[in-house]
Amino acid sequence: MSVSKEEVSHRRIVIVGGGASGLFAAITCAEAAPGASVTVFEKSAHFLSKVRISGGGRCNVTHACFEARELSAHYPRGGQALLAPFQVFQPRDTIAWFEARGVKLKTEADGRLFPTTDSSETIINCLLHAARAAGVELVANRGPDRVSRRAEGGFELEFEDGGRRACERLLLATGGCRAPAAGQLAVSLGHTLEPPVPSLFTFHIDVPWLNGLAGISVPEVEVSLPGLRRRELGPVLITHSGLSGPAILRLSAWGARALQALDYRAPLRVNWLPHLDAQALERRLDSYRAAQPARFIVNTPFAPLAARLWEGLVLTAGIPRETRWADLPRSGRHRLIQQLGLTELQIIGKTLNRDEFVTCGGVRLGEVSFKTMESRICPGLYLSGELLDIDGLTGGFNFQSAWTTGWLAGRAMGQGELAP
Repeated sequence: MSVSKEEVSHRRIVIVGGGASGLFAAITCAEAAPGASVTVFEKSAHFLSKVRISGGGRCNVTHACFEARELSAHYPRGGQALLAPFQVFQPRDTIAWFEARGVKLKTEADGRLFPTTDSSETIINCLLHAARAAGVELVANRGPDRVSRRAEGGFELEFEDGGRRACERLLLATGGCRAPAAGQLAVSLGHTLEPPVPSLFTFHIDVPWLNGLAGISVPEVEVSLPGLRRRELGPVLITHSGLSGPAILRLSAWGARALQALDYRAPLRVNWLPHLDAQALERRLDSYRAAQPARFIVNTPFAPLAARLWEGLVLTAGIPRETRWADLPRSGRHRLIQQLGLTELQIIGKTLNRDEFVTCGGVRLGEVSFKTMESRICPGLYLSGELLDIDGLTGGFNFQSAWTTGWLAGRAMGQGELAP
């Protein structure tokens, strides 16, 4: 629908939330409608605080996955809804957007993209500069407590100090609903929240031999939750409290709701050498025995397993420390093969990254048009980012959904499109 320059010049647009999605929407909107008044309210003192800490301060901007269906498969919740949006704005567009503004990104071996400076400040400075250049008003330390629809159309925001702000179009980009109260503005305008549940967390495992190996990583491990019929392959890191690393985080994301229902207590299976089946392991053990019969088994680790991890697995398999390869009985060899291919552990809890963790849950996706990100319940209201019931795997996917939904919302607010 076409909008006259006069209509645009009188349009007041407010965005609540100064994170990645909110700022990206504000820039897109202001550039699409240069005469409009675009204001971003951020309740904290700093814009883009999650961008600043992401990726260890490097900012994992997106992922080198350029086919919409393949990309959407990296979202435990929301992948289907994002299929069409990814046809319009996907990682290739994100890369082009930043490069057009002087920020070059580099692709790492695992597909993650970072600024070539390896600094999140590069991304923050780019977004803030683009917002100010487009005429966006940025207001920190100020977030509305209430929002209501006006009889004459549009919205009125009320602040704790009694201040008010009216607008014709409103975007809520307030971030993940770590608690239901975080989505109360959306709820007050008629929306429903799917209950928030943590995603992307590490597993607590209270096993002394494992906890004593904190800091050891294995490049490729298969971890599975047999009760949930879910398995993941990838790097694993042993911590003081259990297991972490990309494979564990992905497993936690896909199993987020089921694990929450189980109070984060479930059996976990670990295959430390997934590239070797039982027969291959048996042959390799036999070759070790033939090549070095007089050596102690605990002192001859299998690559890529670290020496201390190998020692722990051998001892946990019930093989005494002083056992030499020549003295390994058939029963001991069988137990060792079982331990390497199927270590049984018990999850007893979770650990969240206090600042970076992701939640699943948020505004129900069926209540939003994914063509424009406009509410199907409340015309003139838009929603984007982690406020929606969307969460991606680790690796830049959560930022990509933030850029995509923010861009769609910003463009629609600037052009004046309405949800079908």
